[in-house]
Amino acid sequence: MIRIARLTDYGIVLLTHMAARPDRLHNAAELAGGVGLPAPTVSKLLRILAREGLLASHRGVKGGYGLAKPTDEISVASIIRALEGPIALTTCNSDLPGECAHEPLCPVRGPWHRINEAVRRALEGVRLSDMVVPPPVLQRYEPVDTVRPIEPHPEKRAQATSLLRG
Repeated sequence: MIRIARLTDYGIVLLTHMAARPDRLHNAAELAGGVGLPAPTVSKLLRILAREGLLASHRGVKGGYGLAKPTDEISVASIIRALEGPIALTTCNSDLPGECAHEPLCPVRGPWHRINEAVRRALEGVRLSDMVVPPPVLQRYEPVDTVRPIEPHPEKRAQATSLLRG
């Protein structure tokens, strides 16, 4: 199974939450409550994402973290790279050459390179703005205390009664 690390998943959730309100600054405690993650994890992610240039840190009483770029300029690939490093399914095709001793003679290096590039392009094509889902429209329903029988219209009732007596 191919999967991203849990911390990366949390980072994407955190940035998506922030992207829903890109005009404001967010603090760690508010974000932790908003996404249901432990505050230490959120603080760690905020520091990493700020260091990697995806978030901007603002000091002061009304400080916090905000997106460093518009949501349509932040790709899912850039988030994964910030939290995990190069995106590659195999070590021989990562951005770190020499990771595999068989790399120079590997017969499947070319096909894996194409696969890795396809995955990278797909992740580059998904923007943070694409990840923001509008909140569901909540409809208010009144509770039903009792079930009442449907009463027929008075004229229809008289017709039915006369037919029964008929």
